[in-house]
Amino acid sequence: MQFCLLAAGSLVRLGTVALTLAWTHSIEKIRWEEDYRATPAGIVVTQDRIQGTGAGMEPPPDATFDGTWFRYTPKLPPQRQVILRRSGTTVGDWQVCIKGQCRTMGSYLPDKKADPVTLKICP
Repeated sequence: MQFCLLAAGSLVRLGTVALTLAWTHSIEKIRWEEDYRATPAGIVVTQDRIQGTGAGMEPPPDATFDGTWFRYTPKLPPQRQVILRRSGTTVGDWQVCIKGQCRTMGSYLPDKKADPVTLKICP
């Protein structure tokens, strides 16, 4: 079991069961990160982090602040897939981080500007 990205008819195997998706909010210029794990039940979000607050970006009441990040665990059931839009409204492309190494989503895809991109557990 591992993650794949599906976009514009291409399937790209990421070779990992855990990854972080990160982006920078276009208006507030604040970084967001979400940790994902591939499980037999589906894709599970294990933690979200926000480096600050701003318009429409308030962390939930159960978030804790560690001096840098507001951290919380979303209360979502396992997902079959996560659809990622690349609208250009974030600052730069999505970052896909595996074992602490981050690369732009476009660097994984044959079509660098493909939209949407689906995060799935590989068949």
